[in-house]
Amino acid sequence: MNPETPWSVSFKGAAWRGSWVESERELPEETAVALTYNRVTHTVMMATPADFHDFAVGFSLSEGIVGHPSDIEDFSVVPAEGGVELRMWIAAPLMTALERRRRRLAGATGCGMCGLESLAEALRPVPQVGAGGVFSPSEIMAAAASLAPAQILGRVTRAVHAAGFWQKQSGLWALREDVGRHNALDKVYGALAVAGMSAEAGVVVLTSRISIELVQKAARMGARVIVGVSAPTALAVRAATDARITLVGVAREDGFEVFCGGERLGK
Repeated sequence: MNPETPWSVSFKGAAWRGSWVESERELPEETAVALTYNRVTHTVMMATPADFHDFAVGFSLSEGIVGHPSDIEDFSVVPAEGGVELRMWIAAPLMTALERRRRRLAGATGCGMCGLESLAEALRPVPQVGAGGVFSPSEIMAAAASLAPAQILGRVTRAVHAAGFWQKQSGLWALREDVGRHNALDKVYGALAVAGMSAEAGVVVLTSRISIELVQKAARMGARVIVGVSAPTALAVRAATDARITLVGVAREDGFEVFCGGERLGK
């Protein structure tokens, strides 16, 4: 392991540069992470083995399993064969609601996410965020530019996504990296929630394509502005419009594009 980037490993191989040469590259670690509630496995995801507590809290909040970090009464990281278990304990009423939801989503064929109930879950309505929160074009550019210098793992591997939270006063307050773009945003959500901070007063910044799942998570966070270096999907734009979120994409050194919510962008 590289001591400065403990979530990557050095890989030696060969590269073509007009002729064959030896090469060495840092590759991101990826591990299976089981999120369990009261010793019942809810899901297993591939993730970067870092910021596990942020991930567990953010995932639990964004999926509506809990309503506040304190609803997770106990948390531990348990090494397991082939991965790790993020073991959480929640109150009986919350566990009952989760089990009811799991039974509903299992479907008649038992395939996990099947049928119309599962489609409705994937396309569930997004909550509307509050009004206000105006940012100038230069502030949007500053938020987008703040990610790259802070991406330690991304810089050495070129193989992970990043999500961040940027504020006018403090700049980039949090950055999390992960092989999964959803995981990275969940980790930021968890970091904010544990710190008792709201996403309302800042900008969620993403390195990845902006999909509907990311808009759904940002809306749950209460984020009023999303800035991505890539473009959104059409469905993500419709969801952001419904949530009254300002959605900015293709944010590069020469500018950005506004897909909805332009009233929050000042001169």
